[in-house]
Amino acid sequence: MSPPIRRITLKDLARELGVSTATVSNAFNRPDQLSPNLRERILAEAKRLGYRGPDAKARSLRTGRSRIIAVVLAESLTYSLNDAVSSEFLSGVAEVLDSQGHTLLLLSARQAKCQLADAASMADGFIVYGLMPSEELFDSLPLNAALVAVDFNVAGHPSVHVDNEPACFEIADRALSTMPRQRPAIVNLRLTREPCNGRIDTEHTLLPAELTITRSRLAGFHRALVRHGFAAAQVPMWNVEENTFEVCAPVIEEILDLPANERPDLLLCMSDRIALTALTLAESRGLRIPEDICLVGFDGIAEGQYRAPRLTTVRQESGEKGRLAARMILGLEPGHSRLLGTELILGETCP
Repeated sequence: MSPPIRRITLKDLARELGVSTATVSNAFNRPDQLSPNLRERILAEAKRLGYRGPDAKARSLRTGRSRIIAVVLAESLTYSLNDAVSSEFLSGVAEVLDSQGHTLLLLSARQAKCQLADAASMADGFIVYGLMPSEELFDSLPLNAALVAVDFNVAGHPSVHVDNEPACFEIADRALSTMPRQRPAIVNLRLTREPCNGRIDTEHTLLPAELTITRSRLAGFHRALVRHGFAAAQVPMWNVEENTFEVCAPVIEEILDLPANERPDLLLCMSDRIALTALTLAESRGLRIPEDICLVGFDGIAEGQYRAPRLTTVRQESGEKGRLAARMILGLEPGHSRLLGTELILGETCP
């Protein structure tokens, strides 16, 4: 019987190339530390000799680090990968992790707690993203875990947000100034403690501001409404439980099918998906945009700018949110909370 073929090691490859073991390790784990030519030479020689890279299990045992960063998503994985805003955010995270030789692990807060805890045990740090369905999520994460929250606040940990309140004030103030309206309304995104996919009434409790960024958006809308003479408490509000067309549509249909003298003539929507759903359903009913009803959104997704009429919205840099959160969790940026700016985009839905 022939003797087993010895597996080539990192030291063997370094000796063959005449470089240090650290240089070989960087070629696989920290490519930004090497020139492109040197890295290509190392990888080519590794392939020729059958070396597949540093042993992840051995490295983890030796260093106590897995080089895995988990992103915990509020929504399901399927939704998050298909949603324009969250996919742009994830691309930003992946860009930084790729450049630093880290692996991205995607988890959903909607997974069973035991599944989430098992997967989370592999990660060196966590980026928590979105409008979280429950604070119980954090029972599934390791104690004292490195964590950065995005669009969500976690006591004792840094967060990354955009300037939601002033952005919503600006867009609502402009909508109310350029085309005076008599019946404004607000369509919120997951703002109530109790499940509510419809009109918000006195039986519903709004989530506190520290748990959801949508309270900041609502505060901006209310500030603009008060400035233009509306009593904020008297402006009707609806709530959408999930940022998809299928979930938004019944809520928007309820609004648009009100009698003409009760139907809102301005919809302040907390997301572009809500606003685009309203736009599609309004057009199908023969309503003129913006003459019969003005629409504004929030996010700045491409879909809203490619169709006619173009959506008036607030553009947030979701990719930059992801890049910043990733740099923070890796210690490449100071670990303190950040607030990113936004851009008002004027379209035809509310010129």
